[in-house]
Amino acid sequence: MGRVPTDAREVVAGLLDDERLVQACARRDMGALFTLLNHRGISTRRIAAAAQITQGRVYDYMGGKSRVEKLAIFEQIADAFHIPGHMLGLAARPWEPYGLKGAEPPLPATTHDDDSDLAALTAFRNADRHIGGGLLYGAVVRHLSGSLGPRLMDVGAGPRIFAVAASMTEMAGWMAHDSGHDDVAARHFARAWAFAQGCGDSALAANVAASRSHLALQGSDPAAAAHWAQRGLDSLGDGSPVPSLVSRLHTMRARALAVSGNFGLASQALDLAHRALDSPTPSSHPGVSPFDAAALASESALVLRDAKRYAQALEYAERAVALRDAERARSMALARIALAGLHVKRADLDAAVSTGDELLDALGPSLGSVRVIQHMDDLSAALRPHGGYQPVRDLLERLGQARRSRMFLLADIIAPAGG
Repeated sequence: MGRVPTDAREVVAGLLDDERLVQACARRDMGALFTLLNHRGISTRRIAAAAQITQGRVYDYMGGKSRVEKLAIFEQIADAFHIPGHMLGLAARPWEPYGLKGAEPPLPATTHDDDSDLAALTAFRNADRHIGGGLLYGAVVRHLSGSLGPRLMDVGAGPRIFAVAASMTEMAGWMAHDSGHDDVAARHFARAWAFAQGCGDSALAANVAASRSHLALQGSDPAAAAHWAQRGLDSLGDGSPVPSLVSRLHTMRARALAVSGNFGLASQALDLAHRALDSPTPSSHPGVSPFDAAALASESALVLRDAKRYAQALEYAERAVALRDAERARSMALARIALAGLHVKRADLDAAVSTGDELLDALGPSLGSVRVIQHMDDLSAALRPHGGYQPVRDLLERLGQARRSRMFLLADIIAPAGG
């Protein structure tokens, strides 16, 4: 019978392929991680000492009473147990083979790099879905500058490394946007566009164009939003496009047209979006942002809302909530806010209050998204004229409390970002 490992790092090393550990790290659920270690014979006292936190805090995390929120603690845990940085949405740690000072970075053409780059992209994307981009932005930027930057400067750098840089930089743009820094997001998207153009990947270029369209729409520039959506469609040409990406681009064009009052053209674009996503031969691209039926339902609701077709918009908003995976915390929150807002427009205040309560009940403490706060503010503004109704007044109080607590937690994120 083999020796049972008693060192925490040995235990983690033996669990790096275990789906339970992988999922705990992707969700940044340190309570689940500590429980896994504890079940493998590592005492809570040793866990606390290694991670440089109190034993009481370890019990709180394991019992679900609180969650790790600060980036510094995630870094302490990664370093204490030798969890590779990308698994927690962090930059490569100093002790990792290619994070060591003076160590040679891996060659761009190796399979190992393909796997590690894709693993880092996937880990960041999964963590973003659970906790929002605000808490991850710094880690992604450090990964870009520390891991990808030097390889981009290599004279032998091929198109693949520029494709990775395009995807990661576009992700950084979304995280800056989620942190409330749209000017920084615009700079990231511009760089991502240049990288995508440079590597000759039309799908990546179209993906960045869709993101630029979204940002322009958020900045109340529907003309630019329509331009970038069309630019993305044009860049795909007659090749073999990714149906979900085609759908996303048609959807962004529909939203831009609806905001501009061109409801007939918006409806046509939305029909094209639905047809594209229903393609019988779906294909994917690892660098392209996911866009699924739940996302299309959410966007369709917004198009129809702007066209003042509230009954149809409500159907799509309800579909978006029903289809959305509850673990996609930010997407679910935004979908519920949109649904509550539509109930207000239809003067169904009880339904609005019920949806608002569901939103707040499900809003986990670890979601770091300034964008969600901004949309909650919009919902509060829509509800205030109905404040004479006691249930609405109660919901407004809850929304206010949630805003205050989140503004405190996100103080560092809301501070001016770099880019």
